[in-house]
Amino acid sequence: MYTPKKPYHYGTGRRKSSVARVHVYEGGTGKITINDRDIDKYFGLDTMKIIVRQPLVATDLLGKVDIECKVQGGGFTGQAGAIRHGIARALLKMNEEYRPVLKQAGYLTRDPRMKERKKYGLKAARKAPQFSKR
Repeated sequence: MYTPKKPYHYGTGRRKSSVARVHVYEGGTGKITINDRDIDKYFGLDTMKIIVRQPLVATDLLGKVDIECKVQGGGFTGQAGAIRHGIARALLKMNEEYRPVLKQAGYLTRDPRMKERKKYGLKAARKAPQFSKR
């Protein structure tokens, strides 16, 4: 998947149970590849594509860099958030001057919301069995 000849900047992004490994190549045409598939083929919803491209729009790099990423775990929403986080971190390694823009937009912060674990004696994280007086 990755071409070792071209220099790239790497970033790891996480959200919920999704993990994205992102490689950003400078001087590209704006091609975004996710798990060896084009972004349009990978994400059906336009909102997911917008989420992925947000850091590029904020730093005015849309169409100037190529992005290749491998993402696993979770659903499409979590994966889109993980890719956005990874792209933001990779862009920061590319140029440290992007930090105020990315930080202000909140793209460098990992979204901490995760599924709550199931507790013993309960049916789910908080759902208890039906109470019976007798």
